[in-house]
Amino acid sequence: MFRFAHTDFLWGLLIIPLLFGIFWISRRLRTKALRKFGTPETLNQLMPDFSSTRPAVKFVLLNIALIAMIFALAEPQFGSRLQEIKRKGVEIVIALDVSNSMMAEDIQPNRLERAKQAISKLVDRLTNDKVGLIVFAGDAYTQVPITMDYVSTKMFLSTITCDIVPKQGTAIGSAIDLGMKSFSPDNESSKVLIIITDGENHEGDAIAMAKQAREKGITIHTIGLGLPDGAPIPVHSGSGVKSYLKDQDGSTVISKLNETMLNQVSTAGGGMYIRSTNTRLGLNVLFDEIDKMEKQELEARIYSDYEERYQYLAGLTLLFLLVDLFTLERRNRLLKNIRIFHIKI
Repeated sequence: MFRFAHTDFLWGLLIIPLLFGIFWISRRLRTKALRKFGTPETLNQLMPDFSSTRPAVKFVLLNIALIAMIFALAEPQFGSRLQEIKRKGVEIVIALDVSNSMMAEDIQPNRLERAKQAISKLVDRLTNDKVGLIVFAGDAYTQVPITMDYVSTKMFLSTITCDIVPKQGTAIGSAIDLGMKSFSPDNESSKVLIIITDGENHEGDAIAMAKQAREKGITIHTIGLGLPDGAPIPVHSGSGVKSYLKDQDGSTVISKLNETMLNQVSTAGGGMYIRSTNTRLGLNVLFDEIDKMEKQELEARIYSDYEERYQYLAGLTLLFLLVDLFTLERRNRLLKNIRIFHIKI
């Protein structure tokens, strides 16, 4: 497994095309200036030691050294082996509503982005627990299988949009059903299913599914996104013009938080309902509840013992700098008959 320890340094690669552009322009201007003094044959006689190619070679060598140095600073690392680890924790599956109503802006910046922020903060607080991620609208889909790889979980989380599922709706029952199947089989650890949704226009028998999950030892918590008064659902056209979703009668659709249903689901699932607002995510209370649960031994395979590989790139940087240092811009008089870098102006 490969990664960079400090990816911010990779932004330095953007300077390479700029340097090549500046060098090309300066070469063009220099060539035009030299041609004012005579033909290439005349200039070769007046400046026998002049090389038009060596400066370009030195420039390329310096840029290769710069690229190698940037990659070295980013510290490339390789996971040397898979290691099986055992930790005590709980298993958490998060079901995130990605229906169009989650784009309503009564919770800033909108319900979906607020939910993603909440999940990201929750994952940051996990240490020895396993986490999985489900997205649902008209149906439910696994986004991240149950894992201890928190980095990958946050990476996949950042890519979630309302367009990720083909069927719209709010099938909380389907999300609970898929959530029950997402936990590790034959594992007696505490299991938690967190449903994050506005609860509007829910489909299927979510309450019955929550009771079924509870019978299997799965605790269900719900987090409500939105305000009871509701808000219109933004629709962006291809030209970027913002409008709002309308019904068949031409009236603006107002999406409202369905707290009653979310309370019923969490009660049936033996958990709690938390309403997220613009000022409070409600994660502290939820995390405290999860932290109180009995911890069981969990097994996971992860890459460990990352080995640094920047030394090779640092050596490559030094090598090209040395070659550049010993490459003169003018021809060596002792080697004047060897025209490796000779190109006529």
